[in-house]
Amino acid sequence: MSVQPPNAEPTLRGRIGRDARSGHHPVPYRYRLHLALSCPHCLGIAITHSLLGLDTTLPVSLLPAVPDAPDGEYRVLRPLYEASAHRHRGPAVAPVLSDDWTGRIVSTHAPGILADLVRRFGDAGISPREREYEEIDRLCAWGITAPAQRAGEPGTGAAERERALATLLDSLGTLERRLAHDPHVLGERLTAADVRVWVTLVQLDTVHRWHLDASAVHRLTAHPHLWAYARRLAAHPAFGGHLDLDGIARRHHARCRGAEAAGAAVRIVDWEANLGQRRWAASAGDAAHRNAT
Repeated sequence: MSVQPPNAEPTLRGRIGRDARSGHHPVPYRYRLHLALSCPHCLGIAITHSLLGLDTTLPVSLLPAVPDAPDGEYRVLRPLYEASAHRHRGPAVAPVLSDDWTGRIVSTHAPGILADLVRRFGDAGISPREREYEEIDRLCAWGITAPAQRAGEPGTGAAERERALATLLDSLGTLERRLAHDPHVLGERLTAADVRVWVTLVQLDTVHRWHLDASAVHRLTAHPHLWAYARRLAAHPAFGGHLDLDGIARRHHARCRGAEAAGAAVRIVDWEANLGQRRWAASAGDAAHRNAT
């Protein structure tokens, strides 16, 4: 499924099994998610969690938008990591699915966490056929995110930048053609593929746009069905209700060393005008996390 950023390679990949002998069987109220909504992987999990109606079955503890320790680590997660992996190497990062019964981590692998939410706790109705999802996932990872990063990287030559931008535009065009005839990327039904695409579009507009020139951003906007779809889903509480625009900006600027380009001033979507009702208050989530750890 989704590609993890290089500095957050998942180290714990437990799964929640159907069989109680697996050690992690799907019991309501046993597990907890630890998420930072400024992180795209966490945002996708939060949206899926809400679409499945798991607010009470599987509680969520929200983390600050910007990690509070070196190497992108959350200090509050360090005890969980150390209890789960002796002499754990690497930062204590989110997302985390933990087991409140044992005080240990089940998984830090976003695709596995998403799959378990749908298969073990939720409604498989939002789950598309695996091959269809993988196609959309590859399109988002290698057709949108990767070329958007290359096109905005400092030192990228003009020819390479143009090739990356062409790949990006071609991928957006593929989605545009799908959405010209259907309300969702795989047809009439909203599925996990829509979560994947929407989070990718949010990152494109709120993160990668900062490093693209104004001409490139203008070319990105020439996909009216795609961006209308992004605005429409933003009005859905399960989507826009978790969108922390300020947190995404602070996380990006805390980590990014690239120069701001002319496209930074040309926003593609007025997200604030389309956001659904806020689902989780960050302050309440932080308090819940402190109480649980």
